Parts: sequence; structure tokens; C-alpha cells
Amino acid sequence: MDMNLVLFKNDGSQAAFPLPDGVTVLGRSHDCELRIPLKVVSRKHCQLSPNKESLKIQDLDSRIGTFLNGKRINAAAVKAGDYIRVGPLTFMLQIDGEPKEAVPPEALKPAPKKPQTPKVGAEEASGSFPELELDGSDSFLAELDDL
Repeated sequence: MDMNLVLFKNDGSQAAFPLPDGVTVLGRSHDCELRIPLKVVSRKHCQLSPNKESLKIQDLDSRIGTFLNGKRINAAAVKAGDYIRVGPLTFMLQIDGEPKEAVPPEALKPAPKKPQTPKVGAEEASGSFPELELDGSDSFLAELDDL
């Protein structure tokens, strides 16, 4: 079974990270299989364990929690198309190329602009959700690509 975590980046692009056959630990420690060097991510944040048709995710007593489809979990089964949030990062699980298109969850998509009553000389507000901050850069992706 071929499994990938697809990361949704602030600029709208995506990065896919293939998961090994065994257990994968996500965290900021150098000995994690998927290293996320952000201060808000615990040293050993969560672990992913594959089984026949899904993936088991378990929070490893992280400070800020691990989220599956927007809900904080201790342990749960993850299916293709589910969203995992670790710190400010959101991933989608692909299994054997499904779902074919990686679509970010609604929380990451800009909100439609709301009509506002214009004030004289006032500019229109953006009406979008704030971007996720990744300590000011996406430089950590270069380190993740080496895994």
C-alpha cells in the first residue's frame, strides 16, 4: 500500500511525503522519521502506524494536541482523504493515489469576500482567514524533503 502525507503550504502549493511501511513518528526531534522543526510541535508529537486499509494515528502526549478532521484525538483510524493537523501544519492522507486531488480543508481556504457598506475614503476589507504562520518561512520543507 502506497501512503503519502500531502502538506498544504501557505502559498497554496503542496508537498507530498511518502510514508514508510513501518511506524512514522512526527515531531521536531532529529530522530523523528518526519521532522517538523517548529517550536510549537512537540519533540515526539504523534505517530502513524499503517494497517491493511488505513492508518492509525496516536498523539504522543503533545503539548498542543493532534487533530484529525478538526477534532483533537488521542488515537484514531485515518482514512484516505482525512486531514491531520500537527501544530500549524495540515496534511491530507493519500492511500494508493486516492483521493486523486488533494484539496485543502475549508479552514485553509480563503473565505469569500463579504459585502460591506463602503465608507467615504475607506478601502474594502480582505474578508479572508489569516494565513498560517510557519515561523516566517517554509525553510523547514528542505529538511523534510531529505527524509
